[in-house]
Amino acid sequence: MLRDKAVLIFLLFLAIPYHAFCWGFFAHKQINYDAVFLLPPAMISFYKQNIDFLAEHAIDPDKRRYAIPEEGPRHYIDMDQYGSFPFDNLPQHWGDAIQHYSEDTLIAHGIAPWWISSMQVRLKKAFEVKNPESILKLSAEIGHYIADIHVPLHTSSNHNGQKTDQVGIHGFWESRLPELFAQQQYDLINGKAQYIENPIQYIWQRVYESALASDSVLALEKNLANSTPSDLRFAFENRNGMIIKQYSSTYATLYHTKLHGMVERRIKSSIFTVASFWYTAWVDAGQPDLHHLGKVSLSSETLIDQKLLQSAWLGAKIMGRSCSN
Repeated sequence: MLRDKAVLIFLLFLAIPYHAFCWGFFAHKQINYDAVFLLPPAMISFYKQNIDFLAEHAIDPDKRRYAIPEEGPRHYIDMDQYGSFPFDNLPQHWGDAIQHYSEDTLIAHGIAPWWISSMQVRLKKAFEVKNPESILKLSAEIGHYIADIHVPLHTSSNHNGQKTDQVGIHGFWESRLPELFAQQQYDLINGKAQYIENPIQYIWQRVYESALASDSVLALEKNLANSTPSDLRFAFENRNGMIIKQYSSTYATLYHTKLHGMVERRIKSSIFTVASFWYTAWVDAGQPDLHHLGKVSLSSETLIDQKLLQSAWLGAKIMGRSCSN
């Protein structure tokens, strides 16, 4: 069943207009979808009944980047702007961070881990009041942000190789590689979701992992590019009826091999972390009974908001940093 659903998600990906999604349309949807199956019996019935919503709306935060300028910094944090690991000068708690740096400085370099923490609080409150629509919307969206901080280049100011003559590497790593290799090669089976005692510390550990991997993402591709002729690096391929220039499957295979499973590990960790954050919010809310909530019908207000979001995505330019510049 999981394989069939993954194929369906991939086919849907091929049918949509081309936009540069961070982690890619396919990966974000797959991460939220797979996370559902790590939940305990008390949660999984409600989440499974609404699994299509959770997958479909996994990309809403990326669409919102075409609608409001405040959205962009929620997807990344430039850790290299705060020194080197273990980043002792950067407080993990927002209140401490804005005492150490100005809020403008923090926003300029991205606020992803702090935004995830605020989303976790909101999800807990949604569970407490048993608001099924809010539970689903917040679950879908926190899944997106958690997945984003698992991408190494979401923790680097050289986010698209623009400082090292590697423009395009962002989408190459997080979209092209999963599209080519996830279906046939990745083993994304995880253990069950776990309660996280300290969600703030936990999410920062995922950020540190990504930050430590960002140099390898760049250096491995740079070295490979220097030893590979340009005509082997790129190919013109049909994508949704458009002929576009992109990294060739041959070059992608070479790069993917040099990464030694990094993309697979980050996707797998994303799935586990998303499920565990959902589970933790539910436990912290007192483990409310979800069985009676069933399949959710969206309110008219939410449907209008979704239409406006879709229109903004299709008809506007992205505000702030994108995965392709």
